[in-house]
Amino acid sequence: MTISAEEILAEIGPVQEILDEHDGVVNVIDTTDGNIMLSLDGGCNGCSSTPMTAMQIYYSLKKLDHVNDVIFVNGELPEYMRTFIDQKMAKEALSGGDDNPPGEIV
Repeated sequence: MTISAEEILAEIGPVQEILDEHDGVVNVIDTTDGNIMLSLDGGCNGCSSTPMTAMQIYYSLKKLDHVNDVIFVNGELPEYMRTFIDQKMAKEALSGGDDNPPGEIV
């Protein structure tokens, strides 16, 4: 199943609201084969919160069945954060879900 750029942007809605307040922009570059390629631009450039923003986006999108991977072309998501989220999602799958609101990692 193919996912469109519009569907990607809709899925990250709560994060986009915060980005809008800080002039941040998510650009969907590619969605081929469920591998979502994004860049965080605008106010995200040089922002110390960009890795956390990328982490929220990664978490939200990886929950979708037809998303294989989320790649940030600007390198906004360090490998240790990606590993943390993958481990959290594996635990959630074993427990049958989570108690957090959609899109939140905490």
